[in-house]
Amino acid sequence: MSIRPTEIKLHQTSRVLEVAFEDGAHFQLPCEYLRVFSPSAEVRGHGPGTATLVTGKEQVNITAIEPVGHYAVKLVFDDGHATGLYSWNILHELGVNQAQNWQDYQRRLAEAGYQRQV
Repeated sequence: MSIRPTEIKLHQTSRVLEVAFEDGAHFQLPCEYLRVFSPSAEVRGHGPGTATLVTGKEQVNITAIEPVGHYAVKLVFDDGHATGLYSWNILHELGVNQAQNWQDYQRRLAEAGYQRQV
């Protein structure tokens, strides 16, 4: 069963997508975070161990939010990426797991020798 959002608001200046859900959860998800954790096959791969480490997205922004039925949105990023469908469950999970996901991402960047350009 899907937890539906009650509000989705893009703050382009701060590059943050604010999402509130009917269960009371409220998240502020940076565009960079949403881009590097895109549910697209380009990022997640086509099977276990095939995910791509996305780098260089520190300044990425969302240019459009397109509804997909009653279950998801397609986020269009200014770097041209627009293939991931963010279901309500995926957005909620990204919010709930944001701190751990971001910590793991930063560890993977360090292991790859990449320094974020903030």
